[in-house]
Amino acid sequence: MTRVSTFGNYQTALLHLMNAQARGEEAQNKVNTKKNATDLVGFGRQSETVIALKSSQTRIQGFIDTNKTVADRLTMQDLGLGRVADAATAGRQAIANAIAAGRMEGLMSEMETIFKMAQDGLNMKHQGKFLFAGGDVDQQAVVLPSTPVGATDLEKLATMPATADAFRNDQLKQTSVLDETVTMDTGFLASDVGQALFDVFRDLQVLHQATPLNGQMDDAQKTALTALMARFETAAKDVVDIQAKNGSMQARVDTLLESQESRKISVDTMLSGKTDANMAEAVTELEMAQIALQASAQVISQLRQVSLLDYLR
Repeated sequence: MTRVSTFGNYQTALLHLMNAQARGEEAQNKVNTKKNATDLVGFGRQSETVIALKSSQTRIQGFIDTNKTVADRLTMQDLGLGRVADAATAGRQAIANAIAAGRMEGLMSEMETIFKMAQDGLNMKHQGKFLFAGGDVDQQAVVLPSTPVGATDLEKLATMPATADAFRNDQLKQTSVLDETVTMDTGFLASDVGQALFDVFRDLQVLHQATPLNGQMDDAQKTALTALMARFETAAKDVVDIQAKNGSMQARVDTLLESQESRKISVDTMLSGKTDANMAEAVTELEMAQIALQASAQVISQLRQVSLLDYLR
């Protein structure tokens, strides 16, 4: 038989009040955070599943961030390679125009501009780093020696023992981990891209120093320039081939990125099913807890006016 006492009534009412407050706080947290719990303890037996899903979510997001960075770098590489290819094509066209006219006024001045275009392409930067410098990303890929004031870049190139000396890149190509099972070399070296083209520019400058390319063109100069024109065309095709390879890598990265974003949506959906609160239920629970809290408070208020002593008198 349960003993009835004023103290016992107060204790029971207070317990109900505290329980209502706890339920109200829990429901309020659900409404505010839209989550079933704010820590792993709150998920109980599902905590291991939540941890696994969050780990997958973080890993996939890491790959997505990497792929976006690689995609941006490949886009800049495409611009740089395109500039080098355009320089090779422009060099061929400049010689073709000179041969067609039979005169060479302004040819070397135009070639100087074209050569600088090729340098700019090979020294292309992305996020402050040189794209074609290999592992030494803080060093320009193409560096010509210092010469007296007034010397042109082509003259500097001709003073070097070999065009290979103009390249400062190392042999470490950029490698990117794009997925759990996909690792790809996504970088190119300036020496691989521009060596053949620089050889043509150097031989052109050497020819100019031996027989100045200015004024009327003679047969020997025409023959030499025709051979250089063919080499410019070959160099342009080689750079375009590298640019196409860069484009295929861009397509691969875009495909991986699309796949990873789909995977992330799937993981997000599964995680949401485990952690997100049912807002309709949460609001209902909050309202019920508030009603229970009000009822408990009202009972305690009424107990102040009720005493068992009244029944003993």
